[in-house]
Amino acid sequence: MKENIYTGRMSAEAADRVAAVTSSRPSTPLQVSWFEFLLDGSLLEKHLQKTNPDPTPVQLIIQFLEQASKPCVNEQNQVQPPVDNRRNRTLKLLALKVAAHMKWDLDSLEKGLTIPVLNMLLNELLCVSKVPAGVKHVDLDLSTLPPTTAMAVIIYNRWAIRTIVLSSFPEKQTKPGPHQMNMLSVVQQEKEMTENILAVLKEQAADSVSVLEGALRLKKDFYVHTPRTLDLLGSDAAANGETESSTAGLRISADELHCQVHYDLGAIFFQRGCTDQPAYEKARDHFRMTKELLKKLDAAVHVHLDERRLAGYWNACKALTGDCDPANPHTTRYDRINSLIRAQDYQAVVEAFIRDNASRSLPSHFRRSVLRELLYRVQQGESGLDGVCHELCVCNAVRDALEGEVLSVRFQQLLLKPSKRIVDFMLEVCTRSLDGDRPSETSRANMAAFLKTLCQNLEDLSLAFAVTSHKLFLELLRDEDRKVLMEQLRKRSATVNLSAKPLPSFYDIPASASVNVGQLEQQLILSLDPRRIRQILIELHGMAERPFWRVNGKWEVPPDYINVVLAIKDNLTRDLVYILMAKGLHCISIKDFGHARHLFSACLELVTEFSPKLRQVMLNETLLLDVHAHEAMAAEGSKERPPPDLVSRVRGYLEMRIHDVPLRQVIGEECVAFMLNWRENDYLTLQVPPSLVMNNPYIKLGQLLASTCKELPGPKESRRTAKELWEVVVQICSVSVQHKRSSDGRLGLIRQRESSLGILQRSKFITFIKKLREPLVLTTLISLFVRLHSIVRDDIVNEVTAEHLSIWPSSLPNIQAVDVEAVAVTVKELVSYALTLNPNNQSWLVTQADIYFVTNQYSAALSFYLQAGAVCSDFFTKPVPPDVYTDQVLKRMIKCCSMMNCHTQVAVLCQFLREVDYMTAFKALQEQNSHDAMDSFYDYIWDVTILEYLTHIHHKRGEMEKRQIAVKAIGQTELNSSNPEEVLQLAAQKRKKRFLQTMARLYF
Repeated sequence: MKENIYTGRMSAEAADRVAAVTSSRPSTPLQVSWFEFLLDGSLLEKHLQKTNPDPTPVQLIIQFLEQASKPCVNEQNQVQPPVDNRRNRTLKLLALKVAAHMKWDLDSLEKGLTIPVLNMLLNELLCVSKVPAGVKHVDLDLSTLPPTTAMAVIIYNRWAIRTIVLSSFPEKQTKPGPHQMNMLSVVQQEKEMTENILAVLKEQAADSVSVLEGALRLKKDFYVHTPRTLDLLGSDAAANGETESSTAGLRISADELHCQVHYDLGAIFFQRGCTDQPAYEKARDHFRMTKELLKKLDAAVHVHLDERRLAGYWNACKALTGDCDPANPHTTRYDRINSLIRAQDYQAVVEAFIRDNASRSLPSHFRRSVLRELLYRVQQGESGLDGVCHELCVCNAVRDALEGEVLSVRFQQLLLKPSKRIVDFMLEVCTRSLDGDRPSETSRANMAAFLKTLCQNLEDLSLAFAVTSHKLFLELLRDEDRKVLMEQLRKRSATVNLSAKPLPSFYDIPASASVNVGQLEQQLILSLDPRRIRQILIELHGMAERPFWRVNGKWEVPPDYINVVLAIKDNLTRDLVYILMAKGLHCISIKDFGHARHLFSACLELVTEFSPKLRQVMLNETLLLDVHAHEAMAAEGSKERPPPDLVSRVRGYLEMRIHDVPLRQVIGEECVAFMLNWRENDYLTLQVPPSLVMNNPYIKLGQLLASTCKELPGPKESRRTAKELWEVVVQICSVSVQHKRSSDGRLGLIRQRESSLGILQRSKFITFIKKLREPLVLTTLISLFVRLHSIVRDDIVNEVTAEHLSIWPSSLPNIQAVDVEAVAVTVKELVSYALTLNPNNQSWLVTQADIYFVTNQYSAALSFYLQAGAVCSDFFTKPVPPDVYTDQVLKRMIKCCSMMNCHTQVAVLCQFLREVDYMTAFKALQEQNSHDAMDSFYDYIWDVTILEYLTHIHHKRGEMEKRQIAVKAIGQTELNSSNPEEVLQLAAQKRKKRFLQTMARLYF
């Protein structure tokens, strides 16, 4: 009876399983469902112990996190964020346990999980490991954190820089099949999520590098979470992991972790090397340490790296940094070639290539990379290399011919109109390439075919006959072949092929001879010359009719334009427009504005003939290019105002009302930032059409900022626009639902719970802010966020200060709706960004110091308070203005010194107050455990009462030497109370100056 009751309660899926098991027909085992792991706590461990578990570990992670992050729908049929309940917490913990079973092997996790999923997984790891929320990782001291917490931070930052490196590699796009088209929106959403995460990671890349460099300074063993330690965390949710001991988890030796971190840091520095040459040296040093640690570790259980790739990185770094000696017997053949290139001994390089044609020891890809390097130098304007490039191209072509490979496109171009010197050199290379020990019959036959092809392709008959009369030609070709070829040459017309003439127009480009599609695609990826791109596409379309805009997954046209571009009926034109636009946008992203302008001009010329819509698109993108170029010059220190034509074009764009033209919101964003940066406030406040303000959030934001800044001199008059700006920003920083705050609110997860009512997403708002550099605009924004931060924190004692605070509201009607951690992170980022633009702004420095002070980072706070004083007093050679070192600032400096146990510094600073704080000074001097230089600061005390107290306390303790120093200080004639007030003030100012300069040297 019990069995029947149990069966009656089974779910339909469970019944199907029973039916499958009891069936007489043999069947494969059914896949375990994710919810079964919720029901049976021991099932996960059993499942993972199987030889080939199905689902696999990475599939389980995806399933667990997908279920835990599913949004829910409330009674009003509104989509709400995932609920923070026991089920979802358990699912997240199960995902972490699977990753722990995989021993946090990032190689395996990266191969099986997408960037958004892995980002979610590692952020969950940070949460359960009790990494402090709202604090940047770079501000954490890893040596003081619990071992598993420190390891979680290291794993996350390792993944961050690895993801940045992996995202820089080109990847081929997969073509959707007929049944996948309905998945494009899902793919697009995931792509946008990935781009958002990558943007955050790249923005924090410098911090991640600093964190990992800090990890290398730790010499102790590390511990990472195991399924067991995660079970301990899950068993007592209230304790939240407090049961962990200092050695709980899987032990990883310092050498193993350092080996992996050195490798990851080497990879990120190597990637930066293309724009920052010294980074190659840092990469080389990290890879050297990786190699040394690998040798030291006999069995590196926890080191997962590709040793072949490490060897490639190492050789590349040596070549790029010149860290090799050609005379060294251990120097590789690659190093010798690279040494010759650095020494600019190009003829020796050519000679080495000719000899290698006989020995064939250098791989073809290396030889081609050398040619590309020299061609790049030619593009950069290095003179005298054209002939060397031609000779290396010939050497590579002969090598390809000997191996039966297809001849390169560049060699085909060289044959269009070669000089006699090149043909003579070609014949010499062919002869010497067969000088080795008994060349094979295959090599001889391939060389004969090459010479025959050479004769057939040479337009100049005199050069062709020079080849036919050469000794090698007579030796390799049979009599019958020679007679047929000579007859063909005699019959050939002497007319010159038009394709060899100079190209008068972008359109008059001929297609050269057919070559390997793969080579052409590679040339298409590398080329930045619009004419060359069109020529390659003509050749490719002659070989295969398929969309060549998909050749490189990194070619991206904005989603706003994609439909218009792909609607072009002519396949060749569509590919050309797409690739020119994508390459131009890429050049802008790396600040190569010259090539971008060239590509956009060609694209504009092309689309003008057939599409007014695309013509306007290209005009808009060209405007964005010019804005970027001018802003880049300003960022480098240029004070030159933009030309009137550019300002006029920006205004024209903002006022444009052309219908049916796709518009990118980022162009409006950049135009608004441009107008704010160049103080075109009158235009933004008075002349922008109201309809545009309603439809474009950036223009709305720009108008409010411009209005507020314009009216700032009169606070009362500016309150109306300031209040409107306040309301917009508060809405951006609000959350849509109220539920229990957890440690989810980290920077990486800041967007998960934000309100949909704001005119902008918070991440886009921060991105917009970081395009601004006008001091008054930034000061206004800092002031707004400081006021908002003070209200939501509700801590009157520890408030952050800033300018113009009086123009903002002093309360919020719905304070619970504001995301406190989001506001805290935003104000930190905003002030840090502003100081990168002007590190000498006294107001910003004080605000930054206050931020550190209220977050109990006293050393950093004191450093910024001192910097604020230094910049407005010529490094303390003049008195610091009293409106900078107010009593509040001085009291905070005193507290900073007190919290760091620098009690003598406290006593000195107590004199700076308008009324000397004797109680605090005496209490500080009573402390015997002082971490400063104590009696060496006595020379900076000018208050006789404090000096007398010092004399008394040292006498009481029997510290005669220190008492004598205090007596000497009090005995200075300039401190005599009978002196005129001017003399006493001068003595105080002199000691203030020397003390502050000493403090600056200590804390800067």
